[in-house]
Amino acid sequence: MPIYEYKCASCSRISSFFVQGFGEPEDLCCQACGGRDLKRIISRVNYHQSQSERLSSYDPKARMSGDFYKDSRNIGLHAEHMLQKAGVKPTDEFKSKIENLRSDPSRVIKDSDK
Repeated sequence: MPIYEYKCASCSRISSFFVQGFGEPEDLCCQACGGRDLKRIISRVNYHQSQSERLSSYDPKARMSGDFYKDSRNIGLHAEHMLQKAGVKPTDEFKSKIENLRSDPSRVIKDSDK
């Protein structure tokens, strides 16, 4: 079943609906305000890069948005970039520590409290 998104004309919120078939569904209402004046919109598309693509496109001088810092995959990206720039191959221990931080960022605080 496809998922369609609709924007409410009253409150401008976006609601998502599972839709059976490809026709326009009936009796939809805004999940936020209950309004019935909804317009179907094109959903946002995400593209995921591999870690090597992220590393090759990383520019430490570029200004990063807040979303960059919320993405745990970016933990250690600067360190990896600096190693690559220096021509140093990261050790297995380094890779393991970075991966542990990416999977559990709060671990830094836990480990520093010891």
